[in-house]
Amino acid sequence: MYLKFSLTIVTVAALASLALPARAVERVTLRNGFAMTCDHYAEVHGHMRLYLSAGEDNYIDISPQDIAEVQPVPDPPAPRAPVTAAPTAAAAPPASNAKLNPADLNEILARAGREHNLDVDLLASVVKAESGGNARAVSPAGAQGLMQLMPGTAAELGVKNTFMPDQNVLGGSAYLDEMLTRYRDNLALALAAYNAGPEAVDRYHGIPPYAETRTYVARVIHEFNRRVLAREAQARRASISAGSRRKSLAP
Repeated sequence: MYLKFSLTIVTVAALASLALPARAVERVTLRNGFAMTCDHYAEVHGHMRLYLSAGEDNYIDISPQDIAEVQPVPDPPAPRAPVTAAPTAAAAPPASNAKLNPADLNEILARAGREHNLDVDLLASVVKAESGGNARAVSPAGAQGLMQLMPGTAAELGVKNTFMPDQNVLGGSAYLDEMLTRYRDNLALALAAYNAGPEAVDRYHGIPPYAETRTYVARVIHEFNRRVLAREAQARRASISAGSRRKSLAP
């Protein structure tokens, strides 16, 4: 398991602190270890609604069970210069069959996770949202491959062939890692920058008010949390099974 952060447990105190609306800038840490900064938050229909700007239109709904803690944060540092380049015309995918089986894709994701210290389930969640695992996918805007790299961005990342799965995932992982560093491990902002570009995130001081970007961020975070919970459940089952085997072998 490759994480930038250690997993934490939901505490009663953390949930109690979210029971009433708040107006201070806060850092909300999720159970999967990632965090996001919100301008304010409130309980809405059993979910914690994190408002990512001073208004009421830019928000993400999070289940209280996914929240570990809430802490005030200092003002963020000045942003670094972006690495993205202007999009170019879409290139046609190669004629060769680039379809991957799950084992091949998992190995590529694991290698990229090790290199960039990213959770494999996070990378898998991004791939699912970006291309559905289709290595030859091309978007109407010209984004290509598993992690939907724009040709200009891919060139700056050293990706020579965006339709080669290993190159694409390594490049996309490097870019996501850079966005996490840029936004101080704020997963929601990093994903928004991955989707809409860091310039848009900086311009709006949060997730841009684009329906596509807001849906994308929520989709990836939901899928990532689902995968983390499934991984934890599988680990518990394996531990129980191993304990049962040890008992059965005991004299």
